[in-house]
Amino acid sequence: MNIVLTGSLGNIGKPLTTELVKKGHSVTVISSNAERKEAIEILGAKAAIGSMFDAGFLTTVFTGADIVYLMETMEAAGNLFDKSVDFITNINKIGNSYKKAVERSGIKKVIHLSSIGAHTNKGIGILIFHYNVESILRQLPDNVAIKFIRPVGFYINMFSFVQSIKYNGAIISNYGGDKKEPWVSPLDVADVIVEEMDQPFAGRTVRYVASDEVSPNEIAKVLGNEIGKPDLEWKVIPDEQLLNNWLGIGFNKQVAEGFIELQRSQGDGSLYEDYYQHQPTFGKIKLADFAKEFALVYNSENK
Repeated sequence: MNIVLTGSLGNIGKPLTTELVKKGHSVTVISSNAERKEAIEILGAKAAIGSMFDAGFLTTVFTGADIVYLMETMEAAGNLFDKSVDFITNINKIGNSYKKAVERSGIKKVIHLSSIGAHTNKGIGILIFHYNVESILRQLPDNVAIKFIRPVGFYINMFSFVQSIKYNGAIISNYGGDKKEPWVSPLDVADVIVEEMDQPFAGRTVRYVASDEVSPNEIAKVLGNEIGKPDLEWKVIPDEQLLNNWLGIGFNKQVAEGFIELQRSQGDGSLYEDYYQHQPTFGKIKLADFAKEFALVYNSENK
């Protein structure tokens, strides 16, 4: 098949590209960074360099494809430390560019990487942009089949704990405790996307992706043991204190407030209401596997 991937060679894009090429598909990877061209071509894919905000460029690349894979990231919308950026508005613009390009190119099969929380526009903080883009894509004609893939929180988000552990001696958040929540590896997400590309497309479907379920306290224990800090704690502080901490280091206010609300929904479980009604089979990569990767990063930053 002729498959077009957005998202360049990120944590999902690289293994996804590698596997699709291995399976014999013709793969085109869209990247906004011309420096990624060589890396894309080394994997056996074609590189298309341009902007996800440019519907004309996207239309040209999408034309003739059998399947397009769409994703949007906060990084594509701006710098997290740029206080002038409106991330929600910018990502909505990407969603509208996708919609126009799918319509104009005649694409009939779409896979969209969305997120946990995209089932609602209430109380999910910064994840509202996934709900928004799903809503935009659902406006496409009925003969465009769309598979919405909703991964839960990524293990790799835990790399943000490194500096907190280093400077505070603990993981700091506005929620915690012994209540389990789902986490996922990008490798398991890539596997699900490859699987879905080989399955029939019909209508609009949703599939959640998760690798493991662990509590904040379990995370602290597993990561702590792996980095040689068996007494590592996951400490809970008030929303306002955490918000002030993030604003103090220069975080964009929309992003900081959005993450506070998101993490509050993790703590009270509301983020996972729809997930638990459509709970998936877990993938291969467990927290213990990721902890080894975490330790490598932690130790490299502590040399």
